[in-house]
Amino acid sequence: MNKEQYYLLSGQIMDACISVHKEIGPGLLESVYEFALLKEFEIRKIKARSQVTLPLFYKGYDVGKVFCIDILVEDEIILELKSSENHHPVYEAQLISYLRLANKKLGFLINFNVPLMKNGIKRFVNNF
Repeated sequence: MNKEQYYLLSGQIMDACISVHKEIGPGLLESVYEFALLKEFEIRKIKARSQVTLPLFYKGYDVGKVFCIDILVEDEIILELKSSENHHPVYEAQLISYLRLANKKLGFLINFNVPLMKNGIKRFVNNF
């Protein structure tokens, strides 16, 4: 995927998040937004999978620990969903770690518990 394709898909992701937020509003559980966003991607014919497991390897050894990516879009962009009143730095660290471990270039931390959705979307890159 080239940079132009990333930018185009990023715009579609942000638009889908705004659409979900307008439809159901803030203050619900993260799982509700995950379901709605997956449905929105399906409607838009964007490939997305939820709760994608990511095994942890240390120096080439599988340590038996797996992490779960909330949503992986087009097998390229990681979405970490939140519905939180407070923004915790650990959320950012979590997404950055997922990007590194999965060897993905782009991710979004998306907090649906905000009055204006564009203020709840934060972009992160890894060797982009």
